[in-house]
Amino acid sequence: MDQNVKVMAPADSKIPEGPVAEKWTNYKAHQKLVNPANKRRLDIIVVGTGLAGASAASTLAELGFNVLNFCIQDSPRRAHSIAAQGGINAAKNYQNDGDSVYRLFYDTVKGGDYRAREANVYRLAEVSNNIIDQCVAQGVPFAREYGGLLANRSFGGAQVSRTFYAKGQTGQQLLLGAYSSLNRQIQAGKVKSYNRYEMHELVLIKDKDGVERARGIIAKNLVTGKFERFAAHAVVIATGGYGNTYFLSTNAMACNCSAAMACYRKGAYFANPAYVQIHPTCIPVHGDKQSKLTLMSESLRNDGRIWVPKNIEDAKKLQSGEIKGSDIPEQDRDYYLERRYPAFGNLVPRDVASRAAKERCDAGYGVNNTGLAVFLDFSEAINRLGIDVVRQRYGNLFDMYEKITDVNPGEFACEVDGVKYYNPMMIYPAIHYTMGGIWVDYELQTSIKGLFAIGECNFSDHGANRLGASALMQGLADGYFVLPYTIQNYLSDQITVPHFKTDTPEFEAAQAKCEAEEEKLMNIKGNRSVDSIHKELGHIMWEYVGMARDKEGLEKAIDQLKNLRKTFETELYIPGVAGDGMNVELDKAFRLQDFITMGELIAYDALNRNESCGGHFRTEYQTEEGEAKRDDKDYFYVACWAYEGSDNKAPELIKEPLEYEAIKVQTRNYKS
Repeated sequence: MDQNVKVMAPADSKIPEGPVAEKWTNYKAHQKLVNPANKRRLDIIVVGTGLAGASAASTLAELGFNVLNFCIQDSPRRAHSIAAQGGINAAKNYQNDGDSVYRLFYDTVKGGDYRAREANVYRLAEVSNNIIDQCVAQGVPFAREYGGLLANRSFGGAQVSRTFYAKGQTGQQLLLGAYSSLNRQIQAGKVKSYNRYEMHELVLIKDKDGVERARGIIAKNLVTGKFERFAAHAVVIATGGYGNTYFLSTNAMACNCSAAMACYRKGAYFANPAYVQIHPTCIPVHGDKQSKLTLMSESLRNDGRIWVPKNIEDAKKLQSGEIKGSDIPEQDRDYYLERRYPAFGNLVPRDVASRAAKERCDAGYGVNNTGLAVFLDFSEAINRLGIDVVRQRYGNLFDMYEKITDVNPGEFACEVDGVKYYNPMMIYPAIHYTMGGIWVDYELQTSIKGLFAIGECNFSDHGANRLGASALMQGLADGYFVLPYTIQNYLSDQITVPHFKTDTPEFEAAQAKCEAEEEKLMNIKGNRSVDSIHKELGHIMWEYVGMARDKEGLEKAIDQLKNLRKTFETELYIPGVAGDGMNVELDKAFRLQDFITMGELIAYDALNRNESCGGHFRTEYQTEEGEAKRDDKDYFYVACWAYEGSDNKAPELIKEPLEYEAIKVQTRNYKS
């Protein structure tokens, strides 16, 4: 791949001076401020109403700014699978098992295979305790111990108990907390809420010095089908990740990367797109008609043991339906995570657990009719704790699994040699979270002045992989405790800039572009549905740019994606006529066009990175034991991709070197 490469100046990332533990304190001590009266003169657009978007919109409004908040659904709601019970990490150390801000910082950096910015990760760990306090104050019903202290547990690749969880779905409960403060600000008139709107274009306007700044968006009213203009002093995108590029994922159906792609095409760098996370505990694919995968909470790995048969004959019998998992006795089970990673066992990070499952299934030991599943078994936990305790912990997940698969994982199956066996669950990895995203500096500002990106939408504090329970942490950290400080540094000199009007040539041109694109899509008049092309995209991505990649496969993927774009441009069929009210297929077509470009971007990044790290696994770069083999000498950088003016051109690579001061970079080890 011929590539034009630049190296970013250290100043671009705006990381403050001083030791890593003091950087955020120093930053806040010297930040520029906007006085309370002047905040009323400033408008901020926040696109998205997930954890990051809702917390940012409500907090900025509480501070006194005027906020315009955009939601793609008819009301704000969570975007990841409802069965994700999950939790949220914080360094509270209630159980005195050795946790601390430093430990959370270190585990997060290590979990991300040393491919994150030290300063950003330390700040994330530092504000984590504030998040818990904030959420408790909002009434989030975290689980509590008998004495009234918040309950926490080990989760997602950590040896300490730092994950706080709510009764029911934690992500949902945290959202409800954010929505309570958001609704209060809507009621107070400080937030204007625009439901069923989707951002299509970013509007840039030059200031008096000729610097282009983000000054608004073109958003489509998904009910009327009309494009509308919105202006502000700054734009914040909080529109989530790009997991639905793969078609089948644990994300909600409407999740997309179009807002991020609009920013990318306007000059915002896209960083580390190859870092996509495969979640190990998803319900396996059961046919070719699915459009959504259900995520089961990773908390199940606290008590559930993961295994496949030791004998290939047993695996074949399971695949043909001759026997059930409970028919295989203890001595014939391979608890492969416990075997390979004794120190962490079933709690190894997601990338490690996912690849280990793939390796066993590829070797022929998969346990369902497709051969693509492993068992998650609670027999040992039920025998040790009793079914009532286990159901108290995971009953809602057991019920969910039964509704989907017609198997009750807690049900007694048989007794062999005095050992009681219960029905196991079946799980298999699937696309869940994307660590790549729009590049931001320490202030969460993109390479475009006045454009900020938060939550899963930015290239993240996680590095090449994410520990479980850390996405909620980053979304809420960005929205509640980082952006409200850093955006003021930008807005402090925007006070004299009057409220923007939307009748400027820049807004005219941006809207005309959106309408022309719509007309073009409607006039293709081929015979392929959006979903049929999107499924084809998903197959290419999963096959060649999924859990394991190699040079040959990635080059093949890029060629196939270019052909798929031609298919899209010539064979797409969308019913209806342009501009005529609601058209779901048209909305999906816009998103698919961006997913194809996104797919290429992931492949380009994966092809450029000749190493394995975290969620990016190149089969040519692995240890003898099949673990990721990093190349710190040549790839210790953030890969930032700049748009070259056309979707058909390869993007330009800009490297942001990573510099570590507080942590010694070493090979990840989960064996001891």
